[in-house]
Amino acid sequence: MSSISLIFKQFSRSVLLLACFTVWGISAKAQGDAAKGEATFKSAGCTGCHKIDARMTGPALGPIISSETDDKWLASWIHNSSALVAAKDPKALKIYNDFSQSVMPAFPSLSDGDVSDILAYVRADWKKLEDAKKTAPAAGAATEASGPSSFVVYALLGVIILAFIIILVLNRVISTLERLLSGKRLLPAEEEVAEETATADKYATLKKVLKNKKLVFFILLCGTIAMGSWTWVALWNTNVHTGYQPVQPIKYSHELHAGIMKIECQYCHSGAFKSKNASIPSLNVCMNCHKVVKTESPEIHKIYDALGYDPQTQKYDSLKAHPIQWIRIHNLPDFAYFNHSQHVKVGGIKCQQCHGPVETMKEVYQYSPLTMKWCIQCHKRTDVNMKGSAYYANMEQVHDLIKRGVKVTPAQLGGIECGKCHY
Repeated sequence: MSSISLIFKQFSRSVLLLACFTVWGISAKAQGDAAKGEATFKSAGCTGCHKIDARMTGPALGPIISSETDDKWLASWIHNSSALVAAKDPKALKIYNDFSQSVMPAFPSLSDGDVSDILAYVRADWKKLEDAKKTAPAAGAATEASGPSSFVVYALLGVIILAFIIILVLNRVISTLERLLSGKRLLPAEEEVAEETATADKYATLKKVLKNKKLVFFILLCGTIAMGSWTWVALWNTNVHTGYQPVQPIKYSHELHAGIMKIECQYCHSGAFKSKNASIPSLNVCMNCHKVVKTESPEIHKIYDALGYDPQTQKYDSLKAHPIQWIRIHNLPDFAYFNHSQHVKVGGIKCQQCHGPVETMKEVYQYSPLTMKWCIQCHKRTDVNMKGSAYYANMEQVHDLIKRGVKVTPAQLGGIECGKCHY
């Protein structure tokens, strides 16, 4: 009996130890690894919709996950939020309705351990942000309490002493000038008469020079040529604004977007490929990226204000919306017809050929003169590439019809295109 009792005690002790290790393992797993969670958070694509401290497409995760104690429910939401919404779960329905009933994608590939790691990362990062906010005012208060430095005090004393010395020197100079002026007033009458005579002699010399007709004619001829040349240059450069670079209401950098980011010109200026005007992109084009990217920039907030957009609620208020007053840079006269699509699509001309190296410009300026002479020179030296162009293929067909004596109508020459009349 004693041996059976001993065996039973050893078995009970083993079971108890195993239970303790199991509970410890479960609790450790529930805590999660914040470092692994950060890597999983980024690799799983969570950053596309969520931030820790700010609202994006989805809510700010920091305050929500830190206040939620039911990790099992959070794991169910991450794995399949649609199932919880379909089951009429109260928490799930509230989030679903708060975000305009947009469905969060399911993540069945994430294990329970991955979810625990992500939750640990979000809570740890949110705690760091909260601690930083609490310590920031204390640091500022310490700086204010320290008072001005000794260097500032000595600098102010030096400025005061220097100002005092300058005042003394100026007083001496003023007194000296006053003595000189008072002494000049006491000149004898003969000297004053001599000075007046010398002045009269100067004018007499000038009158004598003006009596030289050849010299006067030469001066007038040079003046006429100079004024005529200046007038010709001024008239020739009228409305030629090469180098014109106005200050725009929003500091948009083409160097960043077209140069560093390699964004195609037609993504924003879509009209250049299909219409007469290149068109100024609407602010909705900007919001395709900046609804998520660089939302804290003051220049981006000018776009938000113009659209009446609230980044916290991600809603638009049409009553607060107003247009951006962009300043036009490239401006042709009304009598000059220019079609972007004819040059970009048919001619295959790059934007830089007329607008210069836009991808290097922090602020755009007018690169080319855009005069008639400049256009004519380009038309004279540019080779026309007719291969693969539907426009020139149609022209060839029309020429063949003319050679065969077939009747050709304006419609066959593009006469019913909208841009022929409405431009």
